[in-house]
Amino acid sequence: MARFLNCAGRQLDLDQPCVMGILNVTPDSFSDGGDFIAVDKALERAYLMVEEGAAIIDIGGESTRPGALPVSVQQELDRVLPIVEGLTSELCVPLSIDTSKPEVMRAAVRAGAGFINDVHALGNEGALQAVNELKVPVCLMHMQGEPRGMQQRPQYRDVVSEVKGFLEDRVEACLRAGIARESLVLDPGFGFGKGLVHNLSLLRHLRVIAELGLPMLVGLSRKSMFEALLNLPVDRRLCASLSAAVIAVLRGASIVRVHDVRATVEAIAVAQAVDQVD
Repeated sequence: MARFLNCAGRQLDLDQPCVMGILNVTPDSFSDGGDFIAVDKALERAYLMVEEGAAIIDIGGESTRPGALPVSVQQELDRVLPIVEGLTSELCVPLSIDTSKPEVMRAAVRAGAGFINDVHALGNEGALQAVNELKVPVCLMHMQGEPRGMQQRPQYRDVVSEVKGFLEDRVEACLRAGIARESLVLDPGFGFGKGLVHNLSLLRHLRVIAELGLPMLVGLSRKSMFEALLNLPVDRRLCASLSAAVIAVLRGASIVRVHDVRATVEAIAVAQAVDQVD
């Protein structure tokens, strides 16, 4: 397994679990929609997350919350490019672009992004070719259905084996397209076309996904699974999110995508210290 990722010249060291800070520049994301639309607010938020310990910033211009509607290429470009351009010269950490559109991938990497985070696992037309040309790491995520209706009635015979099989197939598709295996990261897609039991089962058996031998990225921060499990509104899900992040890291996750950077960095540091003592 790759111990670091070369993100367009910026290194993401995977010897220890990394925290990826979420920067949604959207009006409708489930947790922070509208908070960082203004460029100055978005830049300020990114600087703060790096201060708090984020090893990479994930910039998204299209909400993928349940029920979300797609936006046009131009809308997404208008939202993310000023942020990527503004941060590239100011931050030393890699920048990730959270998109499924090949046009946005290309433009964002030209502007300075060095990592692609795709909830459609490069399934959109032209996405495989774009990533092969761009030569930056990419995260392949599992999702059952589309954001607009993915949470209506998700069904699986065996969620762990089905998610693993899907990711294995997408890895093979990437290799056939010429994308280097060492540039691939996998995400089981917590909350994307999955009910509470599915999410809990994936978290419990995360080591099965790790058997694919590639770094894992997990996104559990403030997810609706904590509402279903604990009846918590989105602004009271920090403790649950931290617990899930620690469990994920102890089961093999290399990158944890979060809203609350400092608290997650500290929680993971304690878990790692305990896990490394003889």
